[in-house]
Amino acid sequence: MPCPSRPSPPYLAPRSVFFAGLLLLVQWGPSEVSCQNDTEPIVLEGKCLVVCDSTPSAEPSGNALGMSVRSGTGRVAFSAIRNTNHEPSEMSNRTMTIYFDQILVNVGSHFDPARSIFVAPRKGVYSFSFHVVKVYNRQTIQVSLVLNGWPVISAFAGDQDVTREAATNAGLVMMERGDKASLKLERGNLMGGWKYSTFSGFLVFPL
Repeated sequence: MPCPSRPSPPYLAPRSVFFAGLLLLVQWGPSEVSCQNDTEPIVLEGKCLVVCDSTPSAEPSGNALGMSVRSGTGRVAFSAIRNTNHEPSEMSNRTMTIYFDQILVNVGSHFDPARSIFVAPRKGVYSFSFHVVKVYNRQTIQVSLVLNGWPVISAFAGDQDVTREAATNAGLVMMERGDKASLKLERGNLMGGWKYSTFSGFLVFPL
């Protein structure tokens, strides 16, 4: 009498094996994942999470899963103000660079307070804004955001009936590593000072 045949084990497709492995991981209970950045650890409870770094660096590195892993060391931001109303210095008169004497934020130390110039640490898209106040000055002024010596964004202030008026503008610019950005007085003068003026910028994302 022939022996009864034993049923063959069910065939599992590779995708089924993958999901079965995930179920086993879930049954093991929550596991804590350490973070590279200064953030709280993530507790996985049977869910698949994709965590994106909001401040990636410019140099990705691959891992065994074929994903791009980036470190969170790409924070770049500055904000400077003019806190005094002194007359422009000799250097300012010669270069027409608008100088700022107090630093509010300088994350990464890429803004040079002595020259009031920002130097891009990496290629990327940067956001800049400025607010230059002329005080007791009836002349029209033109202020430009200068990138490597070339004006890219300009603003005017020319109302002769007010004691204080500001030339204000903002925009996004593409910068390479080592590019320099500053504010330049293209027209008029700032005799009387430019107290309460501000100049700010930050890295939006690297390229």
